[in-house]
Amino acid sequence: MEVDLIFRIAAVGILVSVLNQVLSRSGREEQATMVTLTGLVVVLMIVVRQISDLFDLVKELFSL
Repeated sequence: MEVDLIFRIAAVGILVSVLNQVLSRSGREEQATMVTLTGLVVVLMIVVRQISDLFDLVKELFSL
């Protein structure tokens, strides 16, 4: 597992957290929720890509 992957996910989390706090404090709760959902989708896309690569590696290893 690459450390780079963990840093990317952590960076997205920190960015979403800061934006969420700023938007919540300025009274824009709906935008804060949308930012949180967008961050979740971005992280899920990163994880799904890694899982896909893992399945391709397993298929290649076992010649399936």
